[in-house]
Amino acid sequence: MKKRIVIFASGSGTNTQNVIQYFQQSELAEVVHVLTNKKSAKVLDRAENLNIPTSVFNKEDLISEDGVLALLTTLHPDLIVLAGFLLKIPGTLLKAFPKRILNIHPALLPKYGGKGMYGMYVHEAVVANKETETGITIHFVNEHYDEGAIIFQQSVSLSKEDTPQDVAAKIHALEYEWFPKIIEKVLLEM
Repeated sequence: MKKRIVIFASGSGTNTQNVIQYFQQSELAEVVHVLTNKKSAKVLDRAENLNIPTSVFNKEDLISEDGVLALLTTLHPDLIVLAGFLLKIPGTLLKAFPKRILNIHPALLPKYGGKGMYGMYVHEAVVANKETETGITIHFVNEHYDEGAIIFQQSVSLSKEDTPQDVAAKIHALEYEWFPKIIEKVLLEM
């Protein structure tokens, strides 16, 4: 029986689409549901175009035991993947799915992590601090933003001429290449 992946996302959903497509031909796993906290998130269209069921929830649903937790209980995920999901995961979900919630962060943690450090905010900070490299970090989620156990990091060199948009493009390339592979690796080790 295939392992079941549920994805949480808040934005455009390019990483979500990439993960869904990666596992479409997999014998190991499949994406069974996409959840978002934003009714207008483009991730909903991407998931629906790939025939993946979606759900929209609010902050109260996330912390309520009869909200997201109840839905996840019916979905039986082997792994929950955060792909551009911006809300903090509550303790009830961490307790229900220990070491089964992954996140991808667009920097080499512990640098440029924490509340408010996401997307272009990270890339702008990297450029402002004249970093010569940045990268991605894939980690387990714990009760603190971007502080869970690191599973994988991949770096990329930067030039003095790189703009935040250039950095974003380099990070997206790393995310698309590595995120599905590391999800697969984690599932194989379960």
